[in-house]
Amino acid sequence: MDLRDFKSGTYTQQRQYKSFRPSPINHTWIWSNPKINTLLEEANHKLGALDAFSRQLPNVDYFIRMHVIKEATTSSRIEGTKTSIEEALLAGNEVGPERRDDWQEVQNYIAAMNHAVKRLRKVPVSTRLLRETHNILLRKGRGSTKTPGEYRRSQNWIGGSSLKDAVFIPPSHEEVDPLMSDLENFLHNDAIDVPHLVRIAIGHYQFETIHPFLDGNGRVGRLLITLYLVDKGLLTEPTLYLSDYFDRHRLLYYDNLTAARARNDLAQWIMFFLVAVAETCNKGITTLKKIQKLREDVEGKRIVRLGKRLPKASALVMNLYRNPRVTATETAQMLDVTSKTANELIQNFVDLHILVESTGYKRNRVFSFAEYVRLFT
Repeated sequence: MDLRDFKSGTYTQQRQYKSFRPSPINHTWIWSNPKINTLLEEANHKLGALDAFSRQLPNVDYFIRMHVIKEATTSSRIEGTKTSIEEALLAGNEVGPERRDDWQEVQNYIAAMNHAVKRLRKVPVSTRLLRETHNILLRKGRGSTKTPGEYRRSQNWIGGSSLKDAVFIPPSHEEVDPLMSDLENFLHNDAIDVPHLVRIAIGHYQFETIHPFLDGNGRVGRLLITLYLVDKGLLTEPTLYLSDYFDRHRLLYYDNLTAARARNDLAQWIMFFLVAVAETCNKGITTLKKIQKLREDVEGKRIVRLGKRLPKASALVMNLYRNPRVTATETAQMLDVTSKTANELIQNFVDLHILVESTGYKRNRVFSFAEYVRLFT
C-alpha cells in the first residue's frame, strides 16, 4: 500500500458511542515522499553507530541498568508518574508514603523491561511476550486491579472522564485479539519488504491505536520499540529508548499519532519517528562517550592511587556502574571484607571525589556515585 492511500480505519457504533477500528497493517508499504528515504537513511546510520559504539565499550552490560532506570522513570513520567532517577535508586523503605505508589510503578517497569529483554533469548517479540511484560508492569501497586497480563474485556478510552467525553475510543474489546495477531504477523512477515524502522514505527502507531490493555498501553507500546530492535538484531544491547524524546516533544508525539488516525497522515508520524530515532541515537552515543571518559578518569587515574587496595577498589567501581548507590554494609558484603575495611575504602572514594554522602546522617549513611548518575539525568 502507498502511504498516500492509507485509510486509518472506521468508526463502529457501540450503543451510545462510536469506537475506532484501525485497518489491518500486515502488508507491504511503499511511499513516494523522498523525505522519508532521507530520514530513514540517517536513522539507520545513527542506529548502527550507536550499536557499534556500545559493542566497543568494555563491559557495556554494567551500564545497561542505568539506561533501563532512565527509561523507566521517563516512560512512567509521560503517564503522570513523578519519580526521578535518584528516587528510583532508593530502597522501598526509604521512600515516603506519599511517593511510594509512583516509586512502585517505576520498579515494576524496570522489572518488566528486564524480564522482556531476557525472554528475547528464547521467544521473539510477540503477543505472548507483551502479555508477560504487562503482567509484571501492573502486578503491584495502582495497576494491580487492571487485569495484568490480559487483553481487556471491556471498552477503554483516551482522554476525558468517560466514554461520553472521550478524546479517542479504541476498538471494541472483541476486536483486540485479531488486531493484535495482525500486528504480530506484520512485525515478523518476511514475505513483505518493509524496512525495520518503518515497520516498528507503524507497529507502535498500531499498538497505541488498538490500546489492547486496560492500563499500561503507553509504557508497553514504547518498550515494544526497543524489544523489536533487539529482536531483529539492529541493537546488540537495549541501549535505545525513545521515551525521553517523546516526553520532550510530548505534544508532537500525541499530535502525530492523532493525525495518522484522524487525517490518514501516517507518513508524518513515520517521519517524526525516524527523527526521534536519529536524535536519540546521537544523545545515546554522547552519553556512552561520557561514560567512557569517566571510566578512564576513575579507573585510570583516581583509584590507582590506592595501591594495595586497587583490586577491591576496582571491584567496587564496577558494582557502582550497576548500582551507583551504596552503604558500608553492602560494600562489606559485596567485597567480602570487614566493616572497618569497607568504611576505609568508602572514605578513600569520598576523598577521590568518586562517592558523595547523600543522607547527612552520622550512621546508616548512603553514598552516591553522583558524577555517574548525572550522565543520565
